[in-house]
Amino acid sequence: MRNVVLIGMTGTGKSTVGRLVAEALGWPHVDTDERIEAVTGRTIAELFAERGEAGFRQWEHEVLREVLKGEGQVVSTGGGVVLRPDNVALLRDGQFVVALAAEPETLVRRLQGDASRHRPLLAGDVEAQIRKLIRERRGLYDFAHVRIATDNRLPQEVAAEIVHLYRARTNAQVTGGSY
Repeated sequence: MRNVVLIGMTGTGKSTVGRLVAEALGWPHVDTDERIEAVTGRTIAELFAERGEAGFRQWEHEVLREVLKGEGQVVSTGGGVVLRPDNVALLRDGQFVVALAAEPETLVRRLQGDASRHRPLLAGDVEAQIRKLIRERRGLYDFAHVRIATDNRLPQEVAAEIVHLYRARTNAQVTGGSY
């Protein structure tokens, strides 16, 4: 398995946990949303405003395809990456995919105040939008090798579990951090 890839709803901790997993494995961390912003020179919110969700999803696909050509990296994806079947095909091709999950109440608590600035799909009533996204995406994360609930857990605990599962699955002797 070439890379560890984190998927899941917005607010589940993909970026935070991804950085910790990368540190523990001694690998680089790639956040696809950050990469999209670097490549386009626009924030995610600006891309949504200028190009709509379809335009953003095209950038997301192109960045994901390019990133997954690499090996030995931890990749944190945007929550909607699973909406395109071609992205799911890329993720299923030799990646160790971990779906992070959390209850709607946890997501609301984590995202309150941050949503409108950085997460255009959560503009307005954050709780209603989260519940809508959960309904729309139900089952789309199920192809992952493992699912880990992040409710009431420290990011370090989640990262340690991912590192353990990755090493067990690949029998990898990876150098790096202390997990």
